[in-house]
Amino acid sequence: MRNAIYRLWMTALIITLIAPCLYAQKATNPIIYADVPDISIVRVGNSYYMSSTTMHMSPGVPIMKSNDLVTWKMVGYAYDTLGNVDALNLTNGKNAYGQGSWASSIRFHNGTYYVSTFSANTNKTHIYSTKNIEKGPWKARSFAPDLGDHSLFFDDDGKVYMISGSGDLRLVELKDDLSGIKPGGTDKIIIKKANVPSGGTGLGPEGSQLFKINSKYYLFNITWPPGHVRTVIIHRADKITGPYEGRIGLQDLGVAQGGLVEAPNGAWYSYLFRDYGAVGRIPYLVPVKWEDGWPVLGTKGKVPDTLDLPAGKGLIPGIVASDEFTRKKGERALPLVWQWNHNPDNSLWSVTARKGYLRLTTGRIDTDFVMARNSLTQRTIGPVCSGAVSLDISNMKDGDFAGLGLLQKNYGLAGVKIAGDSKAVVMINASTGKPVEVQKIPLDQKVVYFKAECNFTNRKDVADFFYSLNGKTWIPLGTQLKMAYTFPHFMGYRFALFNYATKNIGGSADFDFFHITDSISPEQQSRVN
Repeated sequence: MRNAIYRLWMTALIITLIAPCLYAQKATNPIIYADVPDISIVRVGNSYYMSSTTMHMSPGVPIMKSNDLVTWKMVGYAYDTLGNVDALNLTNGKNAYGQGSWASSIRFHNGTYYVSTFSANTNKTHIYSTKNIEKGPWKARSFAPDLGDHSLFFDDDGKVYMISGSGDLRLVELKDDLSGIKPGGTDKIIIKKANVPSGGTGLGPEGSQLFKINSKYYLFNITWPPGHVRTVIIHRADKITGPYEGRIGLQDLGVAQGGLVEAPNGAWYSYLFRDYGAVGRIPYLVPVKWEDGWPVLGTKGKVPDTLDLPAGKGLIPGIVASDEFTRKKGERALPLVWQWNHNPDNSLWSVTARKGYLRLTTGRIDTDFVMARNSLTQRTIGPVCSGAVSLDISNMKDGDFAGLGLLQKNYGLAGVKIAGDSKAVVMINASTGKPVEVQKIPLDQKVVYFKAECNFTNRKDVADFFYSLNGKTWIPLGTQLKMAYTFPHFMGYRFALFNYATKNIGGSADFDFFHITDSISPEQQSRVN
């Protein structure tokens, strides 16, 4: 009897200890707590590849890879430069904030990967292709007009199409070489007022993604009916030209815009994203079951918190990463986690001019952070994160301002300003939309450290800045930044390493490292919990 009681007690103890671990090993939503919007996914064998939107950033159309739909890593970009125009170059007073390239479509057809996008800055539709999606090279094609929010589709009969538009959805047939719309080919409105399934008012259907499954065509779109959250609508048809019948696919938490992917084991998922405040638009997965020839999204119509998939391994170093700026022979000058704010001037930055440092050199006069060229960025991540830099100001000139920023319209900056023979640590807070210098501290050394801590928990959306004279003791700097996801930037906040001149050109700022973590200091955590 005593042994039986002991065995029961041990069994209960083991269950108590193991059950939470098993639960913890499940994947959780969001699958990526960072700004990775407009996602399009294709599976090839056991590998998934995803494209996303980074608009005015360069290089553009990031490509990510996963073996389980949960843990992703950067593997490349579809292009280095979208176009050579003032708005994309951040020159002559023009910018492409919230523009650049938008919602992409990724496909695999006859041994070739295709990624397509469009741009109001070039007024073109762009198609990039490669045999090796992880190493390239990429072949670029483009044509007018810019087919907005399109879905690239290769049909079984060899024809290639795009579905695009908002409100009325248009189907166009492309030339065999994808160089433009095919003269005399199919060109018709296949669904008029395509938001009727969600009420017919509010935001027209956008973000088309088309799939062919068991000989039927399924078209996914996002709408936003008044009084409701962003909504998935699905249309289906027996022919690509229609007629289509539609219904609501999901209406929960505003999780919407995306499509379908099948796992190797036959399980289906819908990949979507959610607008989530200052961190940006974050990807979700929902399970899919098939009923009467329709994909049924979610768990009893809801977005689940957990998924029957392995737990994610985090976003570091796959999506964001620290960088010591040391490079071995053959390595990329900049790892894939980095993107420039607009097209860079490649003559004004280097990781070789001073070994182990990123050097940003000024080449023109600027008066504002968001219009300054050659700011180097990485995403912020949630629920919390911190980014820190070491800055050597030895080669900066009178009027230069360099440091660490949080980039958005309502930005925050911590850096060093040079004024004549004096140097000062300053914090700029643009929470209100107008930049204000809220603190200025004299500096008499050449190396200084800056840190920004972001808290996106439950959309707190606040950030605190710090500086250090020795890299160990951190001193609060300025006032708390209230972050906001605003237009026209239309992007989650990013860490930004910057240096710009207000008086003289040719000064350089040397960054020894950038460190990112998925934690913040306990005192800052307690301020917002």
